Amino acid sequence: MNILIIGSGGREHALAWKISQSPLVDTVWSAPGSPGMNEIGPCFDLKANDIEGLCQLVSQLEPDLIVVGPEQPLADGLADRIRGMGFDVFGPSAAAARIEASKGFSKDLMAKYGVPTAAYQRVTNFEAASKFLDTLEAPYVLKADGLAAGKGVVIAKTRQDADIAAKSMLAGQFGDASAELVIEEFMTGEEASVFVLTDGTNAVLLPAAQDHKRAYEGDKGPNTGGMGAYAPAPVMTDELTQQILETIIEPTLAGMRAEGCPFQGVLYVGLMMTDEGPKVVEYNCRFGDPECQVLMMGLEGDIVPIILASSTGGYSATDFARLAPGGGFQPAATVVMATKGYPDDYPKGSTLNGVTTANRLEGVKVFHAGTDIDADGGLMAVGGRVLNVTAKGQTLDQAFQRAYSGVNAINWPEGFYRRDIGWRVRTDFEMPADVETDEPGEA
Repeated sequence: MNILIIGSGGREHALAWKISQSPLVDTVWSAPGSPGMNEIGPCFDLKANDIEGLCQLVSQLEPDLIVVGPEQPLADGLADRIRGMGFDVFGPSAAAARIEASKGFSKDLMAKYGVPTAAYQRVTNFEAASKFLDTLEAPYVLKADGLAAGKGVVIAKTRQDADIAAKSMLAGQFGDASAELVIEEFMTGEEASVFVLTDGTNAVLLPAAQDHKRAYEGDKGPNTGGMGAYAPAPVMTDELTQQILETIIEPTLAGMRAEGCPFQGVLYVGLMMTDEGPKVVEYNCRFGDPECQVLMMGLEGDIVPIILASSTGGYSATDFARLAPGGGFQPAATVVMATKGYPDDYPKGSTLNGVTTANRLEGVKVFHAGTDIDADGGLMAVGGRVLNVTAKGQTLDQAFQRAYSGVNAINWPEGFYRRDIGWRVRTDFEMPADVETDEPGEA
């Protein structure tokens, strides 16, 4: 098989790396790819949102499968276009991608089909926002309805902050994405991310992961696309997994079918373990980033058969389940190295040294999230989140030890990272005295 990966981030690098290990796969192409992905197979200089260019590339390459990594091209209908050309695609239709592309759509779906989630209201003006905020207690959760690169969520600790955030968002803080807001009650508990590989009817669950959205240690600072992650998440017991399958995943997939937009691909379900049981924080229509990195690192078996089955459908529940990756899962962790200034404005073009050294460490793999090659042939940072230093081990503690050893091997003065990724599960870690941890809750 020849497989084309759409995207250039750490998620796509991890997918390309894992897929290339399959005995079923001959060549892995990427568009646009990255320096790291170029080491796996040829890259083509086409942006992930260049729908016409990517369709032309598919016609030229005739891949056996196209894997779409980012959410934006899915929301823009890339999977529909490629399927219409007669090719198999791992990724949902534009109609199904609304489960992420519109927070309002997803909340209405949950309400209609009885999926547990926070109380909410959709608003398009400040008067309506203020009226609903009057019914809630601090803190307050405000979400841009549309796609905002993982940054369209504001947790306001006071009503004054909530009012300021609502006015700013509705005035265009996140462009058209925040022309409509979803305002929610704040949920308290421990978070987990569940990833469901599905053909629209059948489902296989991958190990649950936990990520860290806030930019700074102690889970403080603005929301980001994710500063680190680990799997498996100890909070996810077998009993809890079964409960989530029955009360959340199955009703969600059934609801999507009933709405005429069955979901094919990977469904990310962000969960909060509340005192009332698990509730949905959000859905994503693709792998989480950086959760994908730890899942691909930890999975021992071949991921390609279940990805292909999710793309084509037509399997019985038993046959679909048999295609799940075998061989078990080894604990894995990733630490994001980001450019100073992220998630706000940040410089580009700083030099990255030591990545090759980090990759030589036992159990360590550095996935490129925002890199390019400079004029001298060296590696440079061109993104906010730049490197995902990922490792696996016999235990989570060992996975984190290896990941941070990889971080320490990299020389990049212009970058920063969190020292406390996985603080809930690391038995050898004590929070630095200068860091105060926020109360657990929705992030």
